[in-house]
Amino acid sequence: MIILEKASRLSHSDEQRESGKQQVIDTIRAAGRIARIDISTTTRVSPATVTAITAELIDVGLIEEIIPEAPRQDAKRGRPRVALKIRGDAHRIAGIKVSHGVISVVILDFEGNDIVDHELPLTRGRMPVEDLCKTIMVALGQACDKGGFDVSTISGMGVGMAGMVDAKRNFVYWSSSLVERNVDFGTHLAQHAPCPIFIDNDANLVAKAEHLFGKGRNVSNFVVITIEHGVGMGIVIDNQIYRGTRGCGAEFGHTKVQLEGALCQCGQRGCLEAYVGDYALLREANITNGGAGHRDLGQLVEAAKSGDQMAGSIFDRAGRMFAMGLANVVNIFDPKLIILSGARLSFDYLYSDQVIEEMQRWVVQIDAPPPKVRVHNWGDLMWAKGAAAYAIEEVSALAIRELAAGDT
Repeated sequence: MIILEKASRLSHSDEQRESGKQQVIDTIRAAGRIARIDISTTTRVSPATVTAITAELIDVGLIEEIIPEAPRQDAKRGRPRVALKIRGDAHRIAGIKVSHGVISVVILDFEGNDIVDHELPLTRGRMPVEDLCKTIMVALGQACDKGGFDVSTISGMGVGMAGMVDAKRNFVYWSSSLVERNVDFGTHLAQHAPCPIFIDNDANLVAKAEHLFGKGRNVSNFVVITIEHGVGMGIVIDNQIYRGTRGCGAEFGHTKVQLEGALCQCGQRGCLEAYVGDYALLREANITNGGAGHRDLGQLVEAAKSGDQMAGSIFDRAGRMFAMGLANVVNIFDPKLIILSGARLSFDYLYSDQVIEEMQRWVVQIDAPPPKVRVHNWGDLMWAKGAAAYAIEEVSALAIRELAAGDT
């Protein structure tokens, strides 16, 4: 297995070599299996250069040749075309999703195939940074034990968590999973982990999973809105995740829908999440009931279905607030597709026909159909797979950077 270390700053010529190698390996990964001549056609890189680059990638074990068996009737036509593919056993990559009640882990090979998955229930939704780092490593260790290999064989780890995250710096400004604010989480976790770490907002990683594996495949511009303990958003523009300058973009749950409104878990007032998040709905219900009664959202939903007017009014307002937020997203981004994802989508109060119709009334009206809204409740393991996909991309980039630097 290849050992990765962060390479030093590259010269301009190194950067060109790195870009060419990255383009080739990305093309191979996207195709699954592809011949050299087809790589050249796709990338518009000369066949000679493609041959040289792929030879290097084979030498360092990142890709491998697949020689198809020629049918007997084609035997006189010469040697069958050799295809290239990512070498799955080059690396093991971990993806971790930190949610309010569980840490979910998936481990993939370098080709993106599942090796093992595991979930560790949490007794605390929010913890000090060191406690969370140790808990993440416990979950990863249990997953590796389950797969029959050691944590030291993991080449990279992607971590998705709710909150405001600067992915470039692995820095967490705020997260509902952490007691502290402004945490250099990557540095803390690196003291426990044997491999490079890549941290991002969990909704961004859901968007990546949807783009690679889900309803966003072959869609270049779409929005994913996640509804769990809180409300998040991932944005794909021209096939790329949009994160904002500071990594704080796409905070849909913290857009303001009411001046000096309800208190949000981020510390501000009037956020959409403070009217739509499960904690907000239960808070309002229990305040109305004098602090007694509803322990979880399912119980509150059943009360509304049974005709409880108070519960029904809470969900009605949540749906109207959510419709307003969706309309704002459409008016700002005009996406082709909106995907609603998350555990709370087992309840339909946020995507009922009434909510979608209200959203469409508030969207700027033009003579063209509005974006499609689709529901996709994948579960935490698929969120973790998005984190692993992110780590695969970053480990690949590190390996290519080292290879390019070694050419000098």
